[in-house]
Amino acid sequence: MTDNPAAPAAASFRLAYVPGVTPAKWVRVWTERLPEVPLSLVKVEAADGERTLREGGADAGLVRLPVDRDVLSAIPLYLETTVVVLPKDHEFADAAELALADLAEEVVIHPLDDVLAWPGPDGTPPGEPAFERPATTAGAVELVAAGIGLLVVPQSLARLHHRRDLTYRPLTDAPQSQVALSWPQDRTTDLVEEFIGVVRGRSVNSTRGRTAAAEAAKAPKRKPSGQGQQAQSQKQQQRRSGQQQGRGSGPSGRRSRPRRRS
Repeated sequence: MTDNPAAPAAASFRLAYVPGVTPAKWVRVWTERLPEVPLSLVKVEAADGERTLREGGADAGLVRLPVDRDVLSAIPLYLETTVVVLPKDHEFADAAELALADLAEEVVIHPLDDVLAWPGPDGTPPGEPAFERPATTAGAVELVAAGIGLLVVPQSLARLHHRRDLTYRPLTDAPQSQVALSWPQDRTTDLVEEFIGVVRGRSVNSTRGRTAAAEAAKAPKRKPSGQGQQAQSQKQQQRRSGQQQGRGSGPSGRRSRPRRRS
């Protein structure tokens, strides 16, 4: 630590992530490749991911699409399986998978922080609406455990809020949530490029080496100094005299024949 206000701040990288996303494997690779650059995780709610990046609260983020592509760049990473969360003693617990039509007569809880884009003018899931909408997915899971209704979420959120008395089943024809790496277009820094390489599985040479090569190409070439030019001239003169001595006559007074290439 230094108290000198003029001292430059140490480089660091801030990565935002939304509930359900597990950045651990990418953080591990980053730590192995760039141990000198600490990576800080910034946990944000799904609805706050885009705002956090816009306002500079993180350098990049693992967020759920869609985002404003006029302001943010985004690399889609994967689509999540959508599931129905239900009590273990529910009749649907014996099914291998479910369809939206199976929920027509069920009470389906719709939390205010839902991350699924439901079709239709009202943007609500199928089934009968619950009496009220809980503020969070965590609150909706509590209502499912109380027997109020069912809940449709991405599988990662079902795992995040897992309870022993609940289970979940795939919902085959439901909308899906897509996770992406996103960052502000006007702040595509070298560290952002490094993390893009980590996420895409590039080798060390193709990520760090590419940046180093680009910096080296920008650097002006050095011209030899006066002493360097003199030393170079002496070397050239020595090389020429050596070549002339090599062309001298041998024991018989004749020039030696050049060797043929094999």
